[in-house]
Amino acid sequence: MKIILTHEVSGLGAAGDVVDVKDGYARNYLIPRKFAIRWTKGGEKDVEQIRRARKIHEIQTIEQANQVKAQLEGVKVRLAVRSGDAGRLFGSVTPADIASAIKASGGPEVDKRRIELSSPIKTLGAHETSVRLHPEVAAKVNIEVVAA
Repeated sequence: MKIILTHEVSGLGAAGDVVDVKDGYARNYLIPRKFAIRWTKGGEKDVEQIRRARKIHEIQTIEQANQVKAQLEGVKVRLAVRSGDAGRLFGSVTPADIASAIKASGGPEVDKRRIELSSPIKTLGAHETSVRLHPEVAAKVNIEVVAA
């Protein structure tokens, strides 16, 4: 099935790209989560609009990405969450939680879709996550999860 990506999807493409994927992946995952729309001949107009919006919001050069990376890696991020007696969290820490904690700690504003978690954060303590700022630049962010 041919689809138009509306958001960046790791391993698939960036917003505005037209890609071919399996029907089930498009119908059951990408389209319901608003990561993509079905490709149509009239959808080509949407592609240009999505690409223009992407250029406005994305970091344009590697130099800008390196500046933001330096800011991110210099920020100490503490995230207070509810937890049980053994240090296990009620639920898990989401990329949206991390993005708001970075902003609250005095760091730059980061899009939650650019935060990559290798595994869900479900325990208290120090954790490391990466933020993909540019196709060639990723920042490592250390997060300290503490009990609220």
